[in-house]
Amino acid sequence: MLLSWVGCQSADSKDKQALAAAGPRAVPVAITPAVQQDMPVYLTGLGSVTAFNTVSVKSRVDGQLVQVNFREGQQVNKGDLLLLIDPRPYEVQLETAQAQLYRDQAQLRDAQLNYQRFKDLLQVSGAMSQQQVDTQKATADQFEGAVRADQAAIDNAKLMISYCHITAPVAGRIGLRLVDVGNIVHASDANPMLVITQLQPISVIFTLPQDSLPVVAKKMHQGTLPVDAYSRDDQTKLASGKLLTIDNQIDQTTGTGRLKATFDNKDGILWPNQFVNVRLLLDVRKNSTLVPSVAVQRGPQGTFVYVVKADKTVEARPVTVAMTQSNQSAIASGIQPGDIVVTDGQDKLQNGAKVEPRTRSGNSSSNASQTPAAAPAS
Repeated sequence: MLLSWVGCQSADSKDKQALAAAGPRAVPVAITPAVQQDMPVYLTGLGSVTAFNTVSVKSRVDGQLVQVNFREGQQVNKGDLLLLIDPRPYEVQLETAQAQLYRDQAQLRDAQLNYQRFKDLLQVSGAMSQQQVDTQKATADQFEGAVRADQAAIDNAKLMISYCHITAPVAGRIGLRLVDVGNIVHASDANPMLVITQLQPISVIFTLPQDSLPVVAKKMHQGTLPVDAYSRDDQTKLASGKLLTIDNQIDQTTGTGRLKATFDNKDGILWPNQFVNVRLLLDVRKNSTLVPSVAVQRGPQGTFVYVVKADKTVEARPVTVAMTQSNQSAIASGIQPGDIVVTDGQDKLQNGAKVEPRTRSGNSSSNASQTPAAAPAS
């Protein structure tokens, strides 16, 4: 038994010595090279889609609805006939006004002729007094006023008939019908008969912090600013448009300003009152050195990244981060394009530690292990 225990102890001692001779184990890490490319600078905000124009169509006359010339959800053009209200009562009013005009015109002609006769008799023979001439002139003027009133009644009746033919005031999409054929509609009705929303183009109103507004206003004077609308989960790009304007005041309760962007929306993917995430392209930083944001670490001495050297050891190199956008960071100083940085496994590293590069899936890769050797030594 003693010999067996001594033999086991001797074997364990040899294993420890072999491990010590082999040196420290390499730490598996994920790596990626720093790249040089343009970095877009975005301002992000939460927005709501708003129809470019929204029209609640109501009747301007009283009458029975006799015709509906649209389908719910139909796209209509400006000037299309949508609804017809029974025009017959107003056609009767038009005929009455035209008859009244015809009668008053005849009386006006007679009064004017008498006025001319009275005036001639006064001038030639004095058979008429000045008072009679003036009275006849006043009678002629009264009939002329009646004729003008009749013409106004005719114009009003024609206007009422035109109001019976309800046309689309703007091009857009019709919503659900709110009244059916046969109903009596009134000009005083509170509810509209239908609603038209203009979806092409369409607007998005979003907010940005008030500190960002001066920069945005400055960039607007230099040119058009592109705006992208993303889905509510901020993963899917829905549409691209341009910034239209900035609101004329800041909301004091939130410290934000409202901005309005327009989108062509030719595919109809944006709908009024839809919530979207908005990205406003403010600037593009040319030839920036970019690394994934997860590669940047923070310590007592500031920010740093682990750079993989040619001998598969790492160096904790201080860096200056110019800006972070989404999941990328632009490095102002500390590394160069092509340097290999560690993006995962930093918690097990220290300066000079030996590493074993691996792929994103976590398996060792000969190609990945060869990548640091191609990078310039620090």
